[in-house]
Amino acid sequence: MIDAERFDLIRRKHGAYGSWAVWAPPSSTPKSNVGDLWVLDERANPKLLETLNPGVVMVGLNFSRGSPYEPFQNFHDPRPEAHDFKIRFAFSGTPFWGAYMTDIIKSVVEPDSKALLKWLRRNPEVIMDHINVFRQELSDLGHPRPMILAFGHAAYKLLIDNLQASEYACIIKLMHYSYWISKERYRDIVHHTLTANEGRNS
Repeated sequence: MIDAERFDLIRRKHGAYGSWAVWAPPSSTPKSNVGDLWVLDERANPKLLETLNPGVVMVGLNFSRGSPYEPFQNFHDPRPEAHDFKIRFAFSGTPFWGAYMTDIIKSVVEPDSKALLKWLRRNPEVIMDHINVFRQELSDLGHPRPMILAFGHAAYKLLIDNLQASEYACIIKLMHYSYWISKERYRDIVHHTLTANEGRNS
């Protein structure tokens, strides 16, 4: 869990790109209610703070479409083309529900990861700016060595290449949720990866 003061700090400093792995349950369709942010309001959801787990940090690469306009909206995209609902389905009922979520490259909207990586190779000094913001997020979360779950190879490589081993318990690469596979298949692959890496967060 996390206390109210730290939660508010995260919202104020990092809410434009950070979020939490907590979603409203679906109703009529698999994508329904994924954008309902009342679940991330501690006044509307009194049990929220005890649900949150700063010892696990899920990390994507960057915004693939327009920037969020509300705190904690990242990874809660209700648009038809978004695949955020697969994350909800994959982690519902697991110990990873309530993890902190963020992107390693902040506030850069680029749907083509190859184009983004090409830009980063031409501007390597930018990488450390974003890594340092990520380090500040980890500090503000208050966990000394969290488990990091990276969505996709690009985010995984940036983290592995630029963080010190003392800053995390482990970094596990997960399949990116944007793959065009069913939510059931995505969940199975994610769970298999996590099971294969059990014990790395000790």
